[in-house]
Amino acid sequence: MLKRCCVLFVVLAGAVLLSSCGGQVKADARVAYEYRDGRSAVLRNGRAQAPRNAPVEVKRAIEAGNRIAGLPYKWGGGHARLNDNGYDCSGPTSYVLRNAGLLHGQMPSKGYFNYGERGEGRWITVYVRSGHVFLTVAGLRFDTGGRYGGDGPRWTVDSRSGVGHVMRHPRGL
Repeated sequence: MLKRCCVLFVVLAGAVLLSSCGGQVKADARVAYEYRDGRSAVLRNGRAQAPRNAPVEVKRAIEAGNRIAGLPYKWGGGHARLNDNGYDCSGPTSYVLRNAGLLHGQMPSKGYFNYGERGEGRWITVYVRSGHVFLTVAGLRFDTGGRYGGDGPRWTVDSRSGVGHVMRHPRGL
């Protein structure tokens, strides 16, 4: 018996996205900051500033990220204690989404494979692969160095590879 698999290529904002049988949308390019007037957050002295017309959830997500930006990387940080003194990759993702009203509790990175809806969001996108998760909010990336002893959660305009990451987003955003 022949099993069919549909593959759809889409070009969106310069990134090539691949949707396959699993129903997931994978990023096949770099996750890069691109300023868009009225739609992009800006970064000043390590703190993000939301666009004026951003939805309230986006503004809350940015405020939450600003509260923990610069804390150290801590393996397991943000899991046992919601407000911790350091965070691993999934800890700040959960912290930001929870404080924006878009998540209840917290999840390890693998839990984000089923978070929200498939694909890139208009305002918030979660990028997840085996062992790591990060997100973009109004275009800015909120991420850890993804390695023990590495960088803790921070906002950045620096690009990084999205290869192997599945994209998810909160419903409506």
